[in-house]
Amino acid sequence: MKQIDKVKIIYLFYAGNSSSYNTPPCFSIYIMGAAAMEKLSSIKSQMIYEITDNSQGFYVCPVETQNRSKMNIPFCIGNVKGDDALVKRFLVKAFELNMLSLKGHRSVGGIQASLYNSVTIEDVQELAAFMKKFLEMRQL
Repeated sequence: MKQIDKVKIIYLFYAGNSSSYNTPPCFSIYIMGAAAMEKLSSIKSQMIYEITDNSQGFYVCPVETQNRSKMNIPFCIGNVKGDDALVKRFLVKAFELNMLSLKGHRSVGGIQASLYNSVTIEDVQELAAFMKKFLEMRQL
């Protein structure tokens, strides 16, 4: 399939869904610019990656550093394969703090922090603080 055909399909898909299927935040991009939105995404993702990378293997991100996403951050808890009991406890405690939709994809498991454009820096700071506290509780 030629590149132009792929582009046509994408536009047809958006047109058929009234541009509401995962539409980028056009107003934010218009006001702030794409570079500012990228910087914001980098700041948010770095907050979480710093915790996973410095947790001495408690939080394990299975994605190589050069391939990591700024939007979706998957990680296991307890070890490389993940500890199901710890994941469940993490999700329950997060839910109690009104942190929702952290459960990883059903085919992978673990945790997935989705840092979409509507997620604020403050939201990510709360998640980061919770992750640090959860780690500290496990180390006692």
